[in-house]
Amino acid sequence: MIPFNKPYLTGKETEYITKAVASGKISGDGIFTNRCHQFFEQRYGFKKTLLTTSCTDALEMAAILCDIQPGDEIIAPSYTFVSTVNAFVLRGAKIVFADSETVTPNIDATHLEALVTTKTKAIVPVHYAGIACNMEAILDIARRHGLFVVEDAAQAIESSYKGIPLGSLGHFGAFSFHETKNIISGEGGMLAINDDSFVKRSEIIWEKGTNRSAFFRGEVDKYGWVDIGSSFLPSEIIAAFLYAQIEQLDKIQSRRKQIWNAYHEHLKSLDRKGVLRLPFFPDYATNNSHMFYILCDDLKTRTCLIEHLLKSNILAVSHYISLHKSPYYLEKHDGRHLPNADRFSDCLLRLPMYFELTLEQVEYISKEIYAFFEGSKFQGKIV
Repeated sequence: MIPFNKPYLTGKETEYITKAVASGKISGDGIFTNRCHQFFEQRYGFKKTLLTTSCTDALEMAAILCDIQPGDEIIAPSYTFVSTVNAFVLRGAKIVFADSETVTPNIDATHLEALVTTKTKAIVPVHYAGIACNMEAILDIARRHGLFVVEDAAQAIESSYKGIPLGSLGHFGAFSFHETKNIISGEGGMLAINDDSFVKRSEIIWEKGTNRSAFFRGEVDKYGWVDIGSSFLPSEIIAAFLYAQIEQLDKIQSRRKQIWNAYHEHLKSLDRKGVLRLPFFPDYATNNSHMFYILCDDLKTRTCLIEHLLKSNILAVSHYISLHKSPYYLEKHDGRHLPNADRFSDCLLRLPMYFELTLEQVEYISKEIYAFFEGSKFQGKIV
């Protein structure tokens, strides 16, 4: 079986975990946490970074920092993972779902302004597959209406918008290091804070609502409860694992791009024939090779293709189901039809994508996709 995902280990993870344990501080905010923070701040220019136990935690921190109150409205795409919006629902917000673009699963910025009301507090764009949203348009709307922008950059490490790293354009950026991502720590995430006015409070919220971090830096003579917060910081073991990954980030990215390009080369003729659609990248977006997906014509075609690939020992998977149609939010949704979100929900198929996937396996998977659409085994080398 060719799995959908296989976590890649660089070889230094257990060594660094052992060092973390030997340091005598494994509860978090230690040597490896600080090394990770410095790396991300220097590489991407974030004002402040804070590792979290998940991207979900990073989003929940952002919701607190935005001071979301019951009755506030948040504009977010329907085609996304539940954590994107659940972080704000937990604060009492109402989610106003936006449709996807026609060419990418990303939020359609051209129709956002019509969704803004006097209750709107924030826009939460999701950079699906590491493909940048139209951030210039989103930021313009946010500035004119006094809104926060929280980038859900869970899949967007190493991607940029017009040369600017994703996660650094909004007030906040939330990243994931889940085992399916480019660099991993099993679970794990990070909040990037890009507005100086939120740096001090972010650290307090990160440390259970206390000024504990300031105390250990010698900035206060004692620490206490000064704000709301939670235990968002990860253990030093998670940070040590992650640091082993970021040391090899360039190597990991190079390999993933090789795999992504091989898929694209093999399948581009099917795209030209209109049999399926390959990922589209606007001129302002870069490709971080987080995933390779194809778009089928309809749900039935995708279902049959998944079954065909499974019989050939290939695990390909669908992705999000439109959240405006979810059991929890169906009755809360305002009833607007979101056709593009529904189309991606029905038609998008993610192919296996991981560091150790061989180019021979990519070719085999591609041949099986050809075989499905041609109705018989594809013979010969794909060109």
